[in-house]
Amino acid sequence: MFGSAASMPRRLFNSGNKQTTAEDLGPPQSEAKSNFKSALDHVAVPTVFFAPEGIKLFKVSPPKGKLEPCTIVLSRDKFILSVQPRVQEQRQDSNGGRSSPLKRPSILTLRNRSGASVDSSYSNGGSVDTGSVTSYSSISTTSVHVTVDIGSIDRISSGQNTLLFEKAKQREKRQSIRNMSGVPLMEEKRCFSLLFRGAKSLDLMVDDSGDREQFLFVMGNLVSEYNKAKSKVGNEVLLLRYIWNDVDRDNSDTVNEKEMVDLLNRINFEIREKNHVAVYTKFCKTKGLTREQRKAGLTFDQCVTLLHKTKRDDWKVKPVKQLFFDLFGQFMSNMKERKKVSRDSFLNKFLLTVQGEDNRTMEDVARIFARLHELELADVSNKIEEKEREKYISREQFEAYLLSRDNDLFNPKRERYNKSGMSKPLSEYWISSSHNTYLTGHQLTGISGVEMYSKALYRGCRCLELDIWDGGRDEFTGSPVPIVYHGHTMTSKILFEDIITALRTFVLLHPKTYPIVLSLENHCSMPYQQAMASQLRTILGNLLYIPDKISLQGPLPSPLQLRGKVVLKGRRPDDAGDDYDTEEEAEDDDQLTDIMSVKTDKATPSDRASPKYVKIAPELARLTLFHGTKFSSWAKSSQAPNHHMHSFSETRVSTLCKRKQSHHWIKYNQTHISRTFPSGKRIDSSNYSPILAWSVGCQMVALNTQTPDEALRVNDGRFRENGSVGYVLKPSLLMMKVETEARTTHLEIQILSGSCLPKPGGLSDGDCVNPYVKMSLFDCHDGREMYSTQSTNHVTNNGFAPIWNFNDSYHFDVRNSAVAVMQFTVMNKVVSLTKDDEFIASASVPIACMRQGIRSVQLFDENMTRSGAFDF
Repeated sequence: MFGSAASMPRRLFNSGNKQTTAEDLGPPQSEAKSNFKSALDHVAVPTVFFAPEGIKLFKVSPPKGKLEPCTIVLSRDKFILSVQPRVQEQRQDSNGGRSSPLKRPSILTLRNRSGASVDSSYSNGGSVDTGSVTSYSSISTTSVHVTVDIGSIDRISSGQNTLLFEKAKQREKRQSIRNMSGVPLMEEKRCFSLLFRGAKSLDLMVDDSGDREQFLFVMGNLVSEYNKAKSKVGNEVLLLRYIWNDVDRDNSDTVNEKEMVDLLNRINFEIREKNHVAVYTKFCKTKGLTREQRKAGLTFDQCVTLLHKTKRDDWKVKPVKQLFFDLFGQFMSNMKERKKVSRDSFLNKFLLTVQGEDNRTMEDVARIFARLHELELADVSNKIEEKEREKYISREQFEAYLLSRDNDLFNPKRERYNKSGMSKPLSEYWISSSHNTYLTGHQLTGISGVEMYSKALYRGCRCLELDIWDGGRDEFTGSPVPIVYHGHTMTSKILFEDIITALRTFVLLHPKTYPIVLSLENHCSMPYQQAMASQLRTILGNLLYIPDKISLQGPLPSPLQLRGKVVLKGRRPDDAGDDYDTEEEAEDDDQLTDIMSVKTDKATPSDRASPKYVKIAPELARLTLFHGTKFSSWAKSSQAPNHHMHSFSETRVSTLCKRKQSHHWIKYNQTHISRTFPSGKRIDSSNYSPILAWSVGCQMVALNTQTPDEALRVNDGRFRENGSVGYVLKPSLLMMKVETEARTTHLEIQILSGSCLPKPGGLSDGDCVNPYVKMSLFDCHDGREMYSTQSTNHVTNNGFAPIWNFNDSYHFDVRNSAVAVMQFTVMNKVVSLTKDDEFIASASVPIACMRQGIRSVQLFDENMTRSGAFDF
């Protein structure tokens, strides 16, 4: 039996550059207090962050990348950044004409790093030009007030690495040409981005890089401390802190009766309107609050307790309580109702038996109990006394354990990074791979963006694709400029050089990353290929792996040998004949050619003149490890050098598997690499299921990572293994020399309850959700994909603590347990004939990584991240 309570444990944060020292920040304001709401009090932050006039920055505003002045102010509890438009002052000369903009104010306008007084030259928000008579005029902006919760920040990126920054650079270039202004105002060393849930970003610019580094240092400290503190907090406390500023509208640090209505809606918990007053009044009387105190409102701790109590009272069936009694007995030896459990019972009646964790010891239980006693939970009467904490946990603490990451359905041993398993040849791994990585959407008319490479890398992809074509010539040097886009279509063009620069930035920030394979779809003429080779060498330097003759003989190198390197897939010097394989030659792309031909009106002359086969430049070929060749037979392919590889469209994958060639393909993939990619008919950038390609040992199963559909979420689940480094050892089934039958198994699943589910998209407004859980098994057998799905009932107006039909069981027969993946998707039931149900959150768990027992399921948003509203 699997009991899956949809809970939301924690995630980690990778901070950016930190060059500012602690001395720059001054002393900490105070020691950390006992509750989570004051968890950031001890973090040292310069007073300028709290000043009403704020830190003066510039915000890149959507949709066209307009640079607008703004101020940022940090809340006193250090959890909220408030970004507001500001007036930008400009100088006018004595004749009334407007001159160039004032020097952009520094982040240190109000206080320098040593804490000295304000420099008078900044008193009016700009530097004083003593050589002319200066007056000021105000220019208002149309920016929207934005608030950013520290808990919603997924990561921080220095530089200009987002699509909005790309638009801003294009806008500035156009303006510079039009105004003949020369040097652009927007410098990369002054720019950075706050990224949320892997998709949205807040793009900012400061006065200079020194100021930027201080801002990054402070923000990195706050996010890092937040992530440390939340590991000692229960889900209800974490959720309430996240929404607190949304509902405490009068900033009284309390929630009154009226605000309580907003609070309950915000957490997706609906109580009938006539019951709001009764619930609030009854709780206040229970806590012994006076009439004045009731009117003033409940404190944070009191609200946590009220939520906890309301949830318990609302449950008609209390699954945790029932499980607690079933496991440990309803009554203790003194015949009182059981409210606590001992270490011995927890180990022998729960971990070793129900959970099947045979290797657990009493020392493990001691560590679990210690962590649970550190958790900040609701203030309930059922607390364990200090002297008994080594021996017992309460019922509430047992529930906290059930919902914790320690109890995740995904086996932590399989999820943890295993360095000892990274020494095999590359052919023995599944490698997370992206198709047409540059595209943000549609295959024929979409926008191309350098940012998509960073997004794919942070999602875990380690094989990226570039379609490179002849561009124009550099306007100053006349050098060839290779470009990347989906050839012969209306998709926008980006520079090859910018992509390689973004890759360099990523590898320098993550020097221990496992090899990043660039799949080069090379359509360039000789001069442009030479330019590509030059840019690769110049930008990447020693980060680029250049194979020698010895490395091309025998087995492929291992991920460990190539750690921190960029590896090329393309063509080798001696193998540049017509047998080279490209995606364009796939069978199912023939129909796409007719569609594309309509779109060629705006193609460049070099596009139309490009021959089907182009000769390879020796300068580029020498840099290449993987040589793509056409497939004719497995016997011939198996005799080729190991660095030769094949590419197959999804349609070809299905065809080859149906012809009973699976075992031959599996054997080939034990020593060679296969890459698969979506059909050319998928012009909407939808995805195919990766299961069938994985089942024959294909390593690089490339998907459209810009489209967060079911198939991509299956891929996300597969690569949660091994620390999400993008490389997962293939199962032993796929490394056998003799044909071996896949292991089958049977699953019985019961969905019990959920906890702290967000609204779709993590929105703060909207109706309470009506959640249900869809279970989908992605499997294969005898060369065919197999898909089955079942769903629970929906629970009306309750995402805070939904309980589904307790006795319903869902059965699945798994035909290939080494490859199959189970996907749990929480959906919002929309009561409408014209709208589809809405995606809330999901988790994909390989069958081989599942654990038996009463488990929680760690849910992710559509971008495979867990910050903000998805972090509980």
